[in-house]
Parts: sequence; C-alpha cells; structure tokens
Amino acid sequence: MRYIRQHIAVITHLYKGDVPLTHFLKNYFKQHPKLGSRDRKILSEMCYCWYRCEKGINDKGLDFDEKMNACLFLCSNNPLIASFLPDAWEPANERSITERLDLLHEHNIYFDVKKLFPNQHTLSDNLQQDDWLLSMLEQPKLFIRIRKKKKEIIALLQEKKIAFDFLTDTCLALPNGAAIDKLLPADAYVVQDASSQKTGQYFHPQKNEHWYDCCSGAGGKSLLLKDMEPGVQLTVSDTRESILHNLKERFTLYHRSQPEAYKLDVSDKTQLKKQLGNKQFSAIICDVPCTGSGTWARTPEQLYFFKPAGLQGINQVQKTIAVNAASLLSKGGKLIYITCSVFKKENEDVVKEIIKDTGLYLEEVKLINGISIHADSMFVTVLVKK
Repeated sequence: MRYIRQHIAVITHLYKGDVPLTHFLKNYFKQHPKLGSRDRKILSEMCYCWYRCEKGINDKGLDFDEKMNACLFLCSNNPLIASFLPDAWEPANERSITERLDLLHEHNIYFDVKKLFPNQHTLSDNLQQDDWLLSMLEQPKLFIRIRKKKKEIIALLQEKKIAFDFLTDTCLALPNGAAIDKLLPADAYVVQDASSQKTGQYFHPQKNEHWYDCCSGAGGKSLLLKDMEPGVQLTVSDTRESILHNLKERFTLYHRSQPEAYKLDVSDKTQLKKQLGNKQFSAIICDVPCTGSGTWARTPEQLYFFKPAGLQGINQVQKTIAVNAASLLSKGGKLIYITCSVFKKENEDVVKEIIKDTGLYLEEVKLINGISIHADSMFVTVLVKK
C-alpha cells in the first residue's frame, strides 16, 4: 500500500495536464515495469479520482494521503480501492454522494463543488452549473449503438453477466470499462455516447441527398447518418490524414461504401474553395472543434487544468468554420451545428454570429443534457438556408 501511495504522489506531482492523462499514465507505467496489472488499475483509479474532486476539498490540516482518501471515497466504487480507505468509510459504493459528503463532514473534511470550476463562464440554457460540476464526480457509462444482431448481443452480455439497460431500441448503456471489444461481433455495434446518438434525431436524411461532414473526425456522426439512410451521398473532411484513415477503416468494418474524403481545413476559405469548388450540399454536419466541456466527466484532467484563456478565440474559429461551410449549402439546405461543449460562448453565442453572417434561419436548438443518464452533454442547432 505504501508503495502505491508513493507512486501516486509522484504521478500527481509530475503530471501537468499537457497531454491526456491516459497517455501520461501509459508512459509512466512503461518506465516502471515492476508495477503489475492490479497496481496500474489502482493507480489509474486514484489519478482520475484526484482530478475529479481534489480542488473542491479543503486542504486545511490535511496531508496528501488524507486528501487522496477523501477523493477516493467521494468518487470511487472500485473494490480494489477499499483497502486504501479508513475502516469507518467502507463500503463507499453503498452510499450516495450526499451520504459520502456527510461522512466527510463528520471528519472535518469539507467539499465545495464551486471550487472545481471557479471560472465564470455562462453555461448553455437548461443546464445548472452545480449539477454539471457534481456530475464530474462520477465516471459516465459506456454506450453502444446496436446496428444489427440485437438478440445475439443481448445473449452474449447475459452470458457474461454484464449489466445493461436499453435507453432506446438501439442505444444500450453498460458499466464503464465493460469488456465488450472481444465479446460482441465487431460490425454489429458502434461505441457512441448516448447524447452523440441523439444528435441523429436532427438529421432527417433522405435517399440520394448530398451530405457533407466537414469536421468528421473518425466518423461517428457520418456512420450514424449512413446507418439511418444508406442512400445518402456523403463527403467528409478533416485536417488530419490519420483520422481520415481511421474513418475509412471504420466504414470498411461496418460495410458502408467509402465517402468522398478530403484533407482540408474548413476555416481556410481559399483551401475549401480549391478542394470542393462549387459543390452544393443538401445538409452539412458541422461538429466543430471545442473545449469538450460536455465530456469532461470522462477526462476530468481537462477540467482540472482548464484556464480561462482556453476559450479565447475558439468561438471565432467555430464561427469561421460554420460560415465557410454554409457557403456550400444548396437552397433549402440545412447546417447542423454541433459541439460537445456546455459553454454558451461556444454554443448560442456562435449560432447568433453564424445567423448574422449567413442569413440562415434558426429551425431547432437544443442542449442535450446527458447528466441524468450518466452520459455526455452536447449542443445541436439546425440552421436552414432560405
């Protein structure tokens, strides 16, 4: 136990948030090969718990180990962690967050959720800051979208006693970390957050329409679109060749025809014009780069190390991408603006600027709040060309 605590003290001292925590830990474990599989799991759990809530815990009179204990008690339900906690605090997984906080208060350990994010950034409509911050204390669930072989998937999960819940006919919620990658038929499901799946409710694709996913990434929205309507004619683009390669591999895996793909930066109007010319699209998915604040419960280190400057200029890039992409819309075409952010500055404020610069009119706007189902939160707006 002391060996583990020495390592976690070193890790939290060395890590500065400049790379994803999962990458940092992977490199750290490579440098310390004596750490076994169980040790690595415990240290990873400790790290994520620390970055979820450390800033909210009072540090008066608490040493590092005591503060770590408080973080583990608040945020972990992992049985491997039980031996690190005082006997009176076990078992944490049978207590609600409120009960855990009350017990800590009895030991003069206090938690202030507002200290997790003291920056004054307005959140999108229908989202309360305290609710959002409290959601950071829990790891979101794993969600899959079932494409086919539903009965087989259910049978395999039941056989392995993996708990699951259906949110819709095709959206399945599983415990985070559920070992399904080698269990379920690879082409029968897609790992996709429940809120991300809900963005498809705003697509309404029709056969033979021409669609453009202008910031496609690895193709999560594109695959959702093609599964909804295989007859859509699809074009995709991204700034990264490697991510487009991943997209193509996924389309092959899921037996979908390859889209027309371009490596380009949509924020560069000259580059966009050069590569796509006078193409016109019935609809454009504009899932822009953002802070990712709607997904921070999965990557709590991003919340922990976030600086106010992180929002400076990003909304201008988002607006530029959307305005440039909108120039490719055919008459009556729709621009579907999406972020995985909860900040109004990246969401409603950008939409106002897009409307101002393009003349598109607002058809739908929604903050998809995933907190109640332990999912991410996403923002989606549908803008239509008159």
